[in-house]
Amino acid sequence: MSQCAIAYYRVSTQRQGRSGLGIEAQRARVEHFADAEGFKLIGEHVDIETGKGSDALDRRPHLAQALAAARQARCPVIVAKLDRLSRDVAFISGLMASRVPFIVAELGADADPFMLHLYAALAEKERLLISERTKAALAARKAQGARLGNPTNAAEAAAKGRVVSVREADRFAQTVVPIIASIQRSGVTSLRGLAIALNNRGIATSRNGTWQVSNVRNVLARCPTA
Repeated sequence: MSQCAIAYYRVSTQRQGRSGLGIEAQRARVEHFADAEGFKLIGEHVDIETGKGSDALDRRPHLAQALAAARQARCPVIVAKLDRLSRDVAFISGLMASRVPFIVAELGADADPFMLHLYAALAEKERLLISERTKAALAARKAQGARLGNPTNAAEAAAKGRVVSVREADRFAQTVVPIIASIQRSGVTSLRGLAIALNNRGIATSRNGTWQVSNVRNVLARCPTA
């Protein structure tokens, strides 16, 4: 007998909402997951709103409706990807406190609340790293242009940029290593297997790319005690 579930989808712009871009992809992923895992979707809710800000839930009435419907039916809410809920750890924690179970299709039915918090922390860190890299790049360009033709100034800016990059890489490694450790405990120990598992979970590298053996090796080298 199938277990019921509520589907929730979100896009960030009115343009995406009108065109259906994003929504159809989310719907296809959730429906495929539901069929494979034996869930019967008894409703769906769609928000066209950003996931940012402390008042994000107030600006997403259909998420509140999805929570209410799931609570009444005593069933989980299924989303295609974690970022369709939010990349903000505090927001995810608030949703967990509602005591309505969430299932993220791309992470699988066995991703418990602890793992969802880890993935949310990783997504939040990734967003911060991208912001820091952008600021560092802009600062370096500004420094290079401040004294045009001054090689000392350019070298100093490049050195500062390298320091920032190393610090960001260390922070990223510290965030992703607990997830790698969890994968290893499931029996996947080879570098190639770990890369495949990370990609299957929808986790991007620090440069928002796909995982290769070299990426996994570099992350583990930064945290040798993992």
